[in-house]
Parts: sequence; structure tokens; C-alpha cells
Amino acid sequence: MNSETPKKIEAVVFDLDGTLLDTLEDLAASMNRVLESKKFPSHPVESYLHFIGDGARMLAQRVLPEQERSESQINNIHQAFEKDYRDNWGFHTGLYQGIAEMLDQLTERGLKLSILSNKPHEFTLITSGYFLSKWNFECVFGQRQGVPKKPDPAGVYEISEQLKIPVEQMVYLGDSGVDMLTAKAAGCYAVGVTWGFREPEELLDSGAECLISEPQELVSLINPPKS
Repeated sequence: MNSETPKKIEAVVFDLDGTLLDTLEDLAASMNRVLESKKFPSHPVESYLHFIGDGARMLAQRVLPEQERSESQINNIHQAFEKDYRDNWGFHTGLYQGIAEMLDQLTERGLKLSILSNKPHEFTLITSGYFLSKWNFECVFGQRQGVPKKPDPAGVYEISEQLKIPVEQMVYLGDSGVDMLTAKAAGCYAVGVTWGFREPEELLDSGAECLISEPQELVSLINPPKS
């Protein structure tokens, strides 16, 4: 599915988990350890494809049995998860195939790169700093206190202001409906990736203007090489 890309794109804003980094196995392992330590049932790794995407606290809520979702229990699981993940985020996480080459080409073409994630800000900085330090990301924002999380467009507007680039000249690339809703709310061009955590139908239903199945396709969508 394609719609016409805006004629001048100056910046790309990326989601992190499920878009640039395959973090699923480490996230699932950390949360399952926490659940087992608290005598709650754990979940198959595949279940986390739908648990992840709305921040760590929502993840804690979704993994608990419905009858156990009190505020105090959610907070307890949330805090324990962040403690475990802080020590165990890097065992299986890595770049998706083709991401490095895509980032190289976007950089060569003069595109400004940024990250906006619902992952806690601390872990967004840690994981992106480890795996993506080769490239210059102008803004790297995770979920921060006092800033509404996606799909609220506040983070995109902040990036636009810092880069001094209008949102209409930005692509937002993500793997979930939340990402597409964020892009649409902000006024960016919404591109969904099919290699991430969610199904193409979710992306389209949430407003994706284009779907791509491999990173190189993003390069083909936007500005041609500068002469």
C-alpha cells in the first residue's frame, strides 16, 4: 500500500522497540522472571508482541491476571520489572537486519534522525546508546515524566521544534498502531514496518500511509541523493 510521499522530507523519527531494535526476547525474559518470582503465571514470548508498546507500566498491567490488577500490584510488578531489565536488557537484543545500511544511507542523504519511544527514557538512552551510537540521532526521547506518551504527539512536536523542521517534512517510522496514531496526530508522514511486533492490519487501521517490509524501502520513499 502506498500513498504519495511528501515532496521534501528533512527528518525521520523512529520508534525503537520493534522498529530499529528487536528487544522482544529480553523484555519477555525480564518480565517472566518477575512474574515467576511473585508466583504469577509467565507468558510465551509471542504474547509479548501485544503486551509491549504502551510503556512499562501498561506492560505490567497487561501481564497480570485480571483479578490481580490493583494499582499497588501493577506498581509492584512495574518497579520489579525495571530493576530486572536494567541488568538484563542486552542478552538477545540487536538491530534488525538492514537497519544499519538504511541508517548509513539516510545519513549520507542528509536526513536528520531522531527516536521517540514509549520505552522508559532511561532504557531508551541505554539501549540506543549501545546499539546506535554509530549514527547521529539529534533527539532521543523515551517515556518521560511530565510528557504525555504516544499516541499523544507532544514528543513529535518537541523534536520538530528542536530540529527546526516542520512536522510536514518528517516521516514517522514505527511498527504499531500507537506509532501510526502518533504520526497522524502530529501531521507526519506515517510509515509502518511489517518486521516488528504488530500485524499490518493494525498499522493500516491506525492510519499508516505506507507499509514497508524491509528497511531499504524507506530510503527509496524519501529524498533522492543530494547532488
